[in-house]
Amino acid sequence: MEQVGENEVRLIFGTLYPAYYSYKAVKSKDIKEYVKWMMYWIIFALFTTAETFTDIFLCWFPFYYELKIAFVAWLLSPYTKGSSLLYRKFVHPTLSSKEKEIDDCLVQAKDRSYDALVHFGKRGLNVAATAAVMAASKGQGALSERLRSFSMQDLTTIRGDGAPAPSGPPPPGSGRASGKHGQPKMSRSASESAGSSGTA
Repeated sequence: MEQVGENEVRLIFGTLYPAYYSYKAVKSKDIKEYVKWMMYWIIFALFTTAETFTDIFLCWFPFYYELKIAFVAWLLSPYTKGSSLLYRKFVHPTLSSKEKEIDDCLVQAKDRSYDALVHFGKRGLNVAATAAVMAASKGQGALSERLRSFSMQDLTTIRGDGAPAPSGPPPPGSGRASGKHGQPKMSRSASESAGSSGTA
């Protein structure tokens, strides 16, 4: 419950209030106010980074959240000028002495991040290309297996069903042929019987 109240107070007085007055300083182009709020935002960024760790290890400390609210009020107060004091006494001298090393580290980190981005981008493209080739090969394999499943007998059956009927002569012993050959035999026997009867 205390943490919820501390977050709301810090959101209003530690973020929104300074943001509005930073806007007014930029709009009015008042260099003095602009520098004052820039110093505040630098100190506030360091404070936010530090409290990420202090919230883990010092949250059990009595009046921990109340002390954080009091610290933010001390930074904002025009009477104490806490942010200006911390910046001029500690932050500015430290950053000035370590500025070159910090810039070199940032340049190296930028180059490494760019190289890592290019490396992972190429790797992702290779993985995608490999997956596409494997999918295509699997599809071709399934098609070839489907075609191989047809046996020669099936292909012959399909071919026989679609072929036209043979146009050769009918086999011997068919009805049409027996009719043609049977009719002369009957006339020949009839003529022989007629000749024998005439002779008698």
